[in-house]
Amino acid sequence: MIRQYSFLLMVCSVLLVSCFKDKGNYDITLPVEPVIANLDTVYTAYVGDSLIIEPRITAPAGADIELEWRIMVPEAISDTLYRFRGPSLRTVFGLQSLRYRTRLIVHNKTNGMKYFHWFQIQGVTEFTRGTTVLSVENGTTQFSFVKPDGTVQPRVYEAINNKTLPDDPLHLFYLTNHFTGNTPLGYWIITKNGGVRLNVSTLMEDAINPNTLKDNFFTPPSGIEVGSLQKSPQGVMVGVINGKFYGGATTTWDQSPTYGMFGGFANGEYELDPHFIMTRINNDITYIAFEKNKKQFIRINSYGVPTYFGTDYSVENRTIFDPTGVGMDLTEMVQINSSDTYAYCRDNAGVMQELMFNVNFNGPFTFTARHKRPFIRQELFNTKTRLIATRSGAIYIASGATIYRYNPLNQEVRALNTTFNSDVTMLKLSDDENQLIVGTANSLAYLNISVGNYGDLVSRVDGIPGSPIDIQRRN
Repeated sequence: MIRQYSFLLMVCSVLLVSCFKDKGNYDITLPVEPVIANLDTVYTAYVGDSLIIEPRITAPAGADIELEWRIMVPEAISDTLYRFRGPSLRTVFGLQSLRYRTRLIVHNKTNGMKYFHWFQIQGVTEFTRGTTVLSVENGTTQFSFVKPDGTVQPRVYEAINNKTLPDDPLHLFYLTNHFTGNTPLGYWIITKNGGVRLNVSTLMEDAINPNTLKDNFFTPPSGIEVGSLQKSPQGVMVGVINGKFYGGATTTWDQSPTYGMFGGFANGEYELDPHFIMTRINNDITYIAFEKNKKQFIRINSYGVPTYFGTDYSVENRTIFDPTGVGMDLTEMVQINSSDTYAYCRDNAGVMQELMFNVNFNGPFTFTARHKRPFIRQELFNTKTRLIATRSGAIYIASGATIYRYNPLNQEVRALNTTFNSDVTMLKLSDDENQLIVGTANSLAYLNISVGNYGDLVSRVDGIPGSPIDIQRRN
């Protein structure tokens, strides 16, 4: 017992000593930090041109200073080529037209201290800023570039790649991954039976990733017929091919050659109409599609890959119309602000019916019919009619050479102030939805549709080869 008590007393003494507050005063002299000047936060580097960065370093007396540089290149397998030593960064910039984080280390070899400074290098080419245009000219698919000053470089795909594009153009995508800072992933030109992927910097066919639509399948189907495709926030294509619903792979690094490739379609027995709606609420994505044989609206969810659920939803207001059997063919479908959806279907008597509804496909899974009525201006719908909806609730309808603003709340139809000499072949919205971008023969027209305006001409670009089908803008 005496030994045990002695041991406990010793432990307590040690603890008391260890808890004693050190009240000593110390003089700490930090090393003098080198002063860096002439270093910007962002540098612009033209691809293929010299990049020279020369900071000025004011070092303390007797310091032996060495500069170490590193450009962070996510797409590189090895970054050894992008590490440099020396008083300046001097290299021929051979990267892409992307923004690269760069680190400068000021190393005082005398005392071993290192000081870190971060900045960015923005790679640019002549194709970094401007508008790419997909058009059809006398039956031939064309891809052109419009510079920021409005100068048109026509038929650049043919000039750069020394061949023509597949026939029947449908879409032009500039793919970026929203979840990784809008990292550019490539251009895709999609046609009825194929597609081509281009490098965003050079507009040449991609030499690293799958550069044809057929090669973008892990197991290519025997034939390809594109209904329609859209771009997802993750920078992959999703949509209807051969009547089935496909989604690009997102389960790997977005710089991997397999990123965005198509695996199997959403499993199920169905044949889809080309028109579908992609709805994003927070980070949940769902799809409204239309089964054209059974003439029913169907549900597709995205659980890593698109999953087909058909009519696995409850219906409210079935007496207005039955979404599981509408008995009509779908002509067009648009959605306002991820909520009100308008489908235009032609009935057996040839009358264009407007079906308005809301869905909740994130659970509880419901389809709520709101109204069914004959469209107020039947003559506006034909095989060339184009529709686009704004977040504010307006639907713009291009019929022939005239564009109309349709308010579905009061059924007002008003022709825009600007008219054209040939049929409208394309409708697009600017990012802020204050401008409507219109494609007609050999031209792009930018119309003012901001609050209180009805389509006055803002600007126009002529010299487009043929009729525009789609555009993409890079600022």
